[in-house]
Amino acid sequence: MKIFMDIVTTLGHNVIIPIIIFLVALTLGAKLVTAIRSSILVGVALTGFSWIIGSFTPIVTKMIEKLTNATGLNLPIVDTGWQSSALVAFQSPVGISFFLIGLLIEAVLFLIGYTKILFVTNLWQNWGFMVWGTVAYIVTNNFILSLGLSIFLMLIALFLSEVQADRYSEYYKIPNGTTASMQNIENVIPAILLDPVWNLIGLNKIELTPAKLKEKLGILGEPTIIGFILGIIIGFLANINHLSSLSSWGQILFFGIQLGTVMTIFPMIARLFGEAFKPITSEISKKYKSQDSLSNKKKWFIAVDDGLGYGESTTLIAGMVLMPIMLFISVILPGNKMIPVVDLIALPFMLQSIVAIQRGNMAKIFATAIVWFSLGMYAGTYMAPMYTEAVSHYGIAIATGTALIISFNVMARPFTAFIFAIWVSGNIYYIVIIVLIYLLLQIFLRFKRDYIWEYLKKMSNKNIN
Repeated sequence: MKIFMDIVTTLGHNVIIPIIIFLVALTLGAKLVTAIRSSILVGVALTGFSWIIGSFTPIVTKMIEKLTNATGLNLPIVDTGWQSSALVAFQSPVGISFFLIGLLIEAVLFLIGYTKILFVTNLWQNWGFMVWGTVAYIVTNNFILSLGLSIFLMLIALFLSEVQADRYSEYYKIPNGTTASMQNIENVIPAILLDPVWNLIGLNKIELTPAKLKEKLGILGEPTIIGFILGIIIGFLANINHLSSLSSWGQILFFGIQLGTVMTIFPMIARLFGEAFKPITSEISKKYKSQDSLSNKKKWFIAVDDGLGYGESTTLIAGMVLMPIMLFISVILPGNKMIPVVDLIALPFMLQSIVAIQRGNMAKIFATAIVWFSLGMYAGTYMAPMYTEAVSHYGIAIATGTALIISFNVMARPFTAFIFAIWVSGNIYYIVIIVLIYLLLQIFLRFKRDYIWEYLKKMSNKNIN
């Protein structure tokens, strides 16, 4: 186990994921040339994505911190980003154990037809299940219970991923591709449940898309210009107490250029993911006839990195617009103790299931995100003491003077936090009840999968685009 983990952590997911995709593609019957080209493209896209995020995260973090200081915010729980979550996940006994056991379970469940999602192609995202088990272990000191939580969350993620799979594949134009990362897949729930509510009040008829913005606003509707304007607004608020300084205006304008750059380059990298997966899924789908109608029992999906959808125009623009909105909401939300900072840049990750299911209707996306992510702040407030203990226990340094930390992207999750609370209570009756509910829903999905996909397709088509 240690040797395997050393290989994974040493090579990194930008190398490991392309290798896994290459091996899986060959195993499932793709041509050698296709497997090589596609796996290299995935590695290139992941690396490009990592470079931009790695460069932009400290820039936007510094600007948001300046904004919070300028406005005098005083919220004791600080969002330090998802990176600590991933590190903690790979340093705990529960996390390491799940990484191997979980991969085996994921492969077996796909091979026996329990799930239509081939998750092993995106093994890096297993850390999302591992970190919740790790925090549970800190709370309960019960290894079996905590490992069981990670496994149960994996089953839920596969279920929700399969529910959204057809919508995600069609919207992001990745044949037989979907995502299943634990930190973002739960957003399938509000995307589906709230959609009829938004239709009742007419949000589905509001034409608010990047294309419509560009048509109505001309150059002001282009992603590059939108990014520049948002950067100017955020930079202005961050420097509001120093507007008489030339250097402050330099920072404001430069941040506008930087955000405009991100808005421009990310869609280019996202297209590489499409180029990488399309030939693989096309060849494999033809062999196994998995790309026919929704009722085809052989239809299945490959789990792809959620970096794929980050740069899609609606996803990226909606995420950037929500950055100052969620920051403002954190201030006025009664009872909330956390402030989103570093993970604000992760909002385009967090939105993808909502965007796909609601077919890029930005009015609905904003409404759904505001409701769900606001609830998430209460979840983050609840999880912060336990998460902070887990992070400090496994040797991740916490900044001096910081009382509690959280990851807005990973831990501020209403549904997952609810499952966590039931699980760590140790109440066997409650645990059995939620497991039985899951099994009933899984059975319904197994026998009514085509009905569910058709329903979501009809629901999606009600949106004006």
